[in-house]
Amino acid sequence: NGYYWSRWAKCFHGSRDFSDMVFVDNYIFNKDVYIQFNSTVGEYVGYTAHGVHNAEIFNKDPNLLQQERAEVERYCKHNAQNRQSAIADKT
Repeated sequence: NGYYWSRWAKCFHGSRDFSDMVFVDNYIFNKDVYIQFNSTVGEYVGYTAHGVHNAEIFNKDPNLLQQERAEVERYCKHNAQNRQSAIADKT
């Protein structure tokens, strides 16, 4: 009987050198993604009227886009390298 809002940031890769790393940042309302940033697209995409409106605003902010695009290196690759080295050190 209430509203549900969340934001999930995820990283995906298939190669050992992380060259295919993708960062996806989902904005979710009532369990539906309404706006998403995907590093392969490089900008926000809206999936609802509200999401399209916000995507247009977000995509006009070069600082916000630069920050999101940098998350592949700062967040994804950094954490993946730490996890990989922790696993490799124990095998």
